[in-house]
Amino acid sequence: MNPASTRLAAADEANLVLDHPGQVNVFLAAALLESGGFVGPDGVPDLTFLRATLRLRIATLPQLRKMAVARGRRHRWAEVDPDLEYHIRLLERVDGLAGFEQTCAELMNAPLGPGRPHWELLVVPGAAVKGIGVVLRIHHTVADGMAAAAIVQELFDGTETRGEPEHETPINRPKQTSHRHLRRILVRTGFALRRVHMTLRGREVGSTVLLGERSPHRGVEFLDADLIALERYVRSAGATVNDALLAAVAVGYVAVLSAVGEQIPVRLPVSVPVALQRHGTSGNQVGVMLVRLPLGEADTDEYVRLIAEQTGKEKARAREQGTLEFMRGPIGARIMDRVARRQRLVAGFVTNVPGPVGTYRLAGAPVVAIWPVAVLAANVRLGVAAVSYAGRLYCSVHFDADNIPGAIFARAMGLELARLGCEGLA
Repeated sequence: MNPASTRLAAADEANLVLDHPGQVNVFLAAALLESGGFVGPDGVPDLTFLRATLRLRIATLPQLRKMAVARGRRHRWAEVDPDLEYHIRLLERVDGLAGFEQTCAELMNAPLGPGRPHWELLVVPGAAVKGIGVVLRIHHTVADGMAAAAIVQELFDGTETRGEPEHETPINRPKQTSHRHLRRILVRTGFALRRVHMTLRGREVGSTVLLGERSPHRGVEFLDADLIALERYVRSAGATVNDALLAAVAVGYVAVLSAVGEQIPVRLPVSVPVALQRHGTSGNQVGVMLVRLPLGEADTDEYVRLIAEQTGKEKARAREQGTLEFMRGPIGARIMDRVARRQRLVAGFVTNVPGPVGTYRLAGAPVVAIWPVAVLAANVRLGVAAVSYAGRLYCSVHFDADNIPGAIFARAMGLELARLGCEGLA
């Protein structure tokens, strides 16, 4: 360990608080690989070759060589040489994609090994015909979705020109007078107080199967859609791919609520992370916006327009406010963690991670598909995550398998993404 260790940034410490039994705060990316490089023609992986290839890369990635160590009430980062025999290891063979989904579901409820750097790369034979699956898990105290995407980019090989994950162009604000500056501070403070009150007292979601104590049994469903067709559709609609994703999620919620016999609400609020301008050393620099999905519209094409009207305003506001107030340090995170177990502000989580420019190889093996999987936190029983890759939008649905018919949600969501794509090709 490095004696000259540094203290965790407040937001990173907050994410450490949110990791406990029943709520594993880990970013997961699952990928399918074809034969090549460390994967033989028969689909048998050579882990010695894989570890040797990645060893030098890991040496240049400080995020994968540090561990949070308790120092009093807080934690400090200590540098640790990872044991690659443990961090890069083989799991049992699975039976195709369905078996791979189940493995990912089980991993979303399994804590990372204690006393080690907070990540692992797991090799899963049998996930693809003459290929394998791999699962990369990184603790959220090390990286949010944007930071994790950057780590993946450094750990994997790009087969085309590699680009940085997309960031918003910084806004050059005109120099403000002291009066305008004071007014801006007052507006931000007022909105912050409203967000705190909503987090503590918000009651926008009624009694529903979507919220409640989670069982230990998780499910994961993978799906994908034609990204190019979706981009054509949203351009004509004055929206974004994320708006189309949210519209498809709304259709998934309608299908699930109908299947369990619940009344369909006119609006269903979900929490959506918003990337912030990155600065400092924190691995977590993300805001959040509340999007009220329109479930009561007869015409699902109207979903995209209504969602785009919200996200156009809320995204800018979320960036202006920055990190959610309760996630700016461990004390706030502890309060939120307790309150969130009975919250009624949001019914789900939806996140869209920026994808790479080009495609990836891992130690010479082509990556043909990749899915991020969202954390289930608080009392939420279903979450959706997506990433763009190789002309497709890859999505996962993570859910409490004892309470939510996740397959029904995923099928309805996938059909709606396909329909929107067909509209884009028309």
